[in-house]
Formats: sequence, C-alpha cells, structure tokens
Amino acid sequence: MSDFDLVLTGHVVLCDREVENGFVAVRDGKIALLGEGSAPFARERHDLGAAMILPGAVDAQVHSLSQKGAEGFAASTAAAAAGGVTTIVDMPYDEGNLVCSAKAVRLKAEEAEAEARVDVALYGTIDPTEGAARISEQAEAGVCGFKFSTFGTDPKRFPRISPALLMTCFAEVAKTGLAAGVHNEDDAFVREAIAAVEAAGITDWRAHGLSRPPMTEILAALQIYETGVVTGCPAHVVHCSLGRGYEIAKRYRDEGHHATVECCIHYLTLDEENDVARLGGKAKINPPIRPREEVERLWRHVAAGNVSMVSTDHVSWSEDRKTDPVMLKNASGVPGLEVMIPLFVKGALARGIPLTWAARLLAENPARYFRIDHAKGGLAVGRDADLTVLEPVAKTYDARASTVSVAGWSPYDGIELPWTTAGTWLRGAQIFDGTTVLAAPGNGAFVRPQRPLGLRKTVHA
Repeated sequence: MSDFDLVLTGHVVLCDREVENGFVAVRDGKIALLGEGSAPFARERHDLGAAMILPGAVDAQVHSLSQKGAEGFAASTAAAAAGGVTTIVDMPYDEGNLVCSAKAVRLKAEEAEAEARVDVALYGTIDPTEGAARISEQAEAGVCGFKFSTFGTDPKRFPRISPALLMTCFAEVAKTGLAAGVHNEDDAFVREAIAAVEAAGITDWRAHGLSRPPMTEILAALQIYETGVVTGCPAHVVHCSLGRGYEIAKRYRDEGHHATVECCIHYLTLDEENDVARLGGKAKINPPIRPREEVERLWRHVAAGNVSMVSTDHVSWSEDRKTDPVMLKNASGVPGLEVMIPLFVKGALARGIPLTWAARLLAENPARYFRIDHAKGGLAVGRDADLTVLEPVAKTYDARASTVSVAGWSPYDGIELPWTTAGTWLRGAQIFDGTTVLAAPGNGAFVRPQRPLGLRKTVHA
C-alpha cells in the first residue's frame, strides 16, 4: 500500500534548478517528496514524459469584480484553473464596493469561498475620506497587502491617494507587517498630458501612450520608494512598463530598502507600434504598452533578476467597453489568466532564460511578498500541492473558442503558444484536465497571511 496519494513525473521546474527526470509526490494535499529518477508508487500516477511540472502560479493582480455582471469569482477562477493559476490575489476596487474595511473584507472573502474554484487572497485599501483609520482592522480580517494609487481613475472606486495621505498609510501598513503596493502614475502629469493630446485632436491608438509618457511612471515610482524609505514600509510598484523603473527599484534595494517591482505579462508580450496600433482600445492598459525596444529591455531585467514578480492585472471588460474608436474613451485593462504561464514560458525559452525564473516570478516571489509562502509558492515539501503541467503541444490562442473566457476577446488572440496548459492541481486535487475545468464553485479557499508577520526580503538574483 502506498504512502502517497498522487505522483506526477516529468520535467520538474524548481526555483533553483530544473530536474529533467523528476517527480512530485503528494500526500494529504501537500507536497510530500520531490525527487529524481525512479518515482515511488502512489494511488494515482501521471507519467508526463517531456511535459513540464511547474508550481501553480500565484497571480498577484486580478480584478474579478471590476464590472458587475461581467465576470465574478466563479468565472475568473475558471480561467485561472485553465491557465495553471492556483491562487489569485484580488484587487480591492470592485464596482460598487471599495474594499476598505474589515466588514468589506469579510464579505468579499465569504463571496470568494462560495464561488471561487481556486484559492483567493485579498488586497485591502482605504477610502481617502476616512484616511488610514481602517488599515489595522483589515489586516486583522486577513488581507495579504494594501493597494493604493498615485493616479485617480474614479474618486470613489479607484481614488488617488495624495502624497501626505500615502505617507500616513505607509506608516500604518508598516505596523501590520504587510506591504504597500501602489499604482504608479503621477496624477497631475497624466492629466496635463491628456489635455495636450485632446487639444491636438489625436484620437487614434497613439493617444494613450502620448497621454502617459514615461516620466509619469518614473516620478510616481520615486515617490513610492521614497515614501517607503521614510516610513519603513515595504514599498511595491504594482506594474512597471519601463526598464528605467526596474533600475530605480534595484538602486533602492542596493541601498538596503525593501523595494519590489511587478511586471505584467502584457508588458513582456505586446508592443505599441504593432499591437496597440492593430488592436486600439483592446490594448489600452494603464500604464501603457510601450515600444518593442522597451519590451526587450524588460526581458533583460527578467534575466538579470531585477523583476520581483510577474502578474496579469486581469480584468474581463465586456467588448463594448474596449472598442470605442476614440482611444481614450475605452476602459483600461485586459484579460490574461488563461495564458500568463504559457506566454511567459514562450518568451523565456525564446530568449534563453532559465525556467527557474518562471517558478520564482510566477509563484515563489508573489507568495513570499504576500506572506502566504507557508502554503503557496514554488514546489517545496510541506506546501500545498498546487501544480501546473505544460505540454509541448502548439496551439493558437483564440478567446472566442475558449470555454473559460467571459470576455470573448483577448489582446493575445492569434498568438501561437508552443507550450500549453495540460493540467492543474490545487491542494493535490486535479481542477483542470487540459480541456475541462473540473473544480466547482466553492472549491477555492480564502488564503490569509501567516502570523506573526515580519519584514521579509523578496528573492531576486
């Protein structure tokens, strides 16, 4: 009789090495053994040959509830399961409900546990009219981090936090042992740039990039990291589209500060002169997609270890909100949960970047940043058996043909993926078989940070 419930054999990708003839053995929903060569017997066994076995991804940035009636946890986590994402960290900017109190956190956690198919962690934020008063209560309610913005999309749902209030918030977050992530665009600069674009009568695809020039990001990043220095709070830029931003973050780390920076998969895949020009509003994202030269610069930062984590910033806007011929009238953001891992693997292999960076940037580092690495992260004995399998079967992505895409469109439509998701396991149970999402709504759990919390360094090179 076997001691193991499940064994997978194949090309195992760990955070520090790749094991070509490796195996992962699971007992009671946890990874019980990692090894090479002959695998032990188990009640269930999958011999996967040349397929890759990676840790299930922890997507650090998901907007499941940004448009009422458009998605929700049941749908977003179905896409996650089909893409090998086993934990999502959901943003606090829900339509009709800013998650800025302990009550709001509890209600959203209950909704997630009732509907989600994969595990869910939650960001909290503040209502600027209340100040920082509710930060500690949200930490007690189980948020894994706090999200703020230097740019205001909407005064109620996605408000700008002024520099003075941001400093107060950072000081309060520091007391919780959690980190502060910030949307990194300088509000005044962006608004002046938008006015200039509109005055010039530019309405096509060029308008978005012109309305958010690189300096809007750089100024915001400097404010965020300096605020972290002054308050002692771990400071995080939640989506950086510029190589210069990663250089700045590294400089702060070299000085001994806790400065992390996140790259979204769209900044590693799409470019302005080809994709934005072709897709228009369907490629409108804040901060904007940059030229191909900048895309390649970001990949060099991945290879150098200057990127802290990679996420999707997933949001499934309905198509009517992404197809206005006036570029600036479109909603910002794109879906990506179903394809993040295959896109990263494709890009890394094309540039000779070791897949150990996939394990670190898509799983280990985000789990560590959110203080959930007692259960989530790279493949390690004792952690949840969250696994994703990629097989070397080429497929051309088509959101309209997808069974899990609520939006029915994607900026990644037409991209050939040489490796595709063939299976996903959450806590040792298979939730996707390569064709069908097997997990029902309510299968997911609300994930809280481990306590006591303490200051941690996110792994880089």
